[in-house]
Amino acid sequence: MIHSVKNEKKFWAGTLLIVLISLVLVFLPTVSVFSQTAPKSDDNASYNAKKRQYIDMLGSVFDFVHRNYVDEVDPEILYQGAMKGLMDSLEDPYTTYMDLSMTRDITDTTSGNFGGVGLQITKAVESTPEKPAYVEVSHPMEDTPGYLAGIQPQDKIISINETDTSTITMDEVLNLLRGEIGTTVDLVIRRGETMEFPVTLERALIEVPTVKFAMIGATGYLRIIEFTPQTPQRVQEALDSFQKANFSSLIIDLRNNPGGLITSVVEVADKFIDKGPIVSTKSRLTYENFMYTASPKQTTMPKDIPIVVLINQGSASASEILAGAMKDNHLAYLVGERTYGKGSVQKPLALSATDGIKLTTARYYTPTDTNIDKIGIPPDMEVAYPELTEQEQEAYIKFMEDEVLAKRVTNKNISEQDIAQLAKELHKTYPMEERLLRRLIRLEADKVREPRLYDLDFDLQLNAALEVVQKQDFEKLVAEAKTLKELQQEAERAEAGEELAAAGQ
Repeated sequence: MIHSVKNEKKFWAGTLLIVLISLVLVFLPTVSVFSQTAPKSDDNASYNAKKRQYIDMLGSVFDFVHRNYVDEVDPEILYQGAMKGLMDSLEDPYTTYMDLSMTRDITDTTSGNFGGVGLQITKAVESTPEKPAYVEVSHPMEDTPGYLAGIQPQDKIISINETDTSTITMDEVLNLLRGEIGTTVDLVIRRGETMEFPVTLERALIEVPTVKFAMIGATGYLRIIEFTPQTPQRVQEALDSFQKANFSSLIIDLRNNPGGLITSVVEVADKFIDKGPIVSTKSRLTYENFMYTASPKQTTMPKDIPIVVLINQGSASASEILAGAMKDNHLAYLVGERTYGKGSVQKPLALSATDGIKLTTARYYTPTDTNIDKIGIPPDMEVAYPELTEQEQEAYIKFMEDEVLAKRVTNKNISEQDIAQLAKELHKTYPMEERLLRRLIRLEADKVREPRLYDLDFDLQLNAALEVVQKQDFEKLVAEAKTLKELQQEAERAEAGEELAAAGQ
C-alpha cells in the first residue's frame, strides 16, 4: 500500500449531511476522477453543468429517501451508503470509503499500538452464498501471535469465536480480534480451497515493526517489513552495522512487505542508487506528476557489494518500487516469486473524526518507465515452495486440531537436536515433510523466547539468495538481467506472435 503524504484540508461533518456530500463532490476535481484527460476547454461549460446536475440530483434523492422511506432511517446510514457507492463506482480496489475500522487501522499503523493478534486483513463488502465475504489475511506482522501461529498471507479467517466472519462487518471483526492483552481469541483458518484448521491466539501488544537485520556469515541480511517514516533511519542503522562487521554481500528481504509511504521507499532506494530516476508518478492532474531522482549525497551503500533482493507474491506497492528500482538500475538480482502487482498511489482524506476516503491519484513507473500494476515483478531466479499434497493437507489439519505443539513444546531452550527428534516422532502420526514440522516446532518455541530472524533449515528462498550472492560471476548475472521494460516488451511481442499464429490457423 502506497500513501502520498501531503497536507490536506479536512472536511468536518456539519448539521446537514447533504451539505457535506455536496462539499465532498465539489472538492474532487470531477465526477470521473480517473479519466486520463480533463475535458477540453470548449466543453467546460457543458461539463460543469452536467456535474452540477448530478450533484443536485444526489442531494434531492438523499432528502427524498430520508423523508419518505416507510421506516425512519438514520441519515448517517444514507450518507455512508452514498459514499461507498461513489467510491465503488470507480471499480478500483484501492479507492475506498473508509469507515471507523479503516480509519482506525491507518491511525494504528501511523503512530499507535493496541492489544491484538497482529494480522493485517481485508474483507469484501458484499457477501453471497457463492462467494462469502470471509476475512482474508493480507499479511501477518512479524513476531506477533498471528505470525508465530503460522498464519500466512491469503489465508481466510472463516470464524472468530464461533462467529461466521462472512456475516459481520469489518468493524465487528476488529472488535472481536482486538482486546485486552493476555486474553485469547479462537479462529478457524481456511488455506487454499478446502484446508481448514483451528487456531487459538493470545492477544499481545502490537507495534508496527519496520526493519530487522543480522549477519549471516559475511552477508548482511536486511529484512524490511514495512515502509514507515522510521524505515530510512533503521535501514541506515543496519548498513552501518554491516560495514562495521566488514560485510561482503547483502540480502534485502522484501517478502510479504505490503508497502507503505512512497517518500520512505524513495529515501531507502536513494541509499543504494546514486543517480537517475528512482520512481515517477503520473496522473491526469499535473501536480500529482513527479519524478523522484537519486542524489549522490544520499547514497551510503558501498559500491561493488553484491546485492540480492528477495520477493514473493506478498511484496506489494512500495516494496515493488524498491525491487523495480534496484532491478532497472542493474544493482541487484531478484530471487523468489513474482510480486503482487500494485502500481498505484493512494491519498487518504479525512472527512470527519471517524471516516474518510482513500483515493487513487496516480500510477507509479519504475526507472525504465514501466508500470507493473496487475502484472507484478518477476524474479530473475524463481524459487517457490512446494505445495502440500492432499495427504499432507489432511495431516496438517489434524495436526492443528490436535494442538500437539502446545502440549509438546514447553521448553523455550529446546535445541535443534531435540527439534529434529520431535519432528521425526510427529511425522509418524502426521505425515508431513519433516522440514515443515521442524519449522512449526520452532515457531511454537519462539512464542516463549526471542524469535529468530531467519530459518535456514526451512527457508529455501533465503538459501538460494545466499548461494547467488556468493557466485563469482554475480556482476555478470546482474548486468545481463533484463530490465522491466525489456521484459514487458518481450511479453508483448510474444502475445502479438500468438495472436498472429491464431489468426493464421
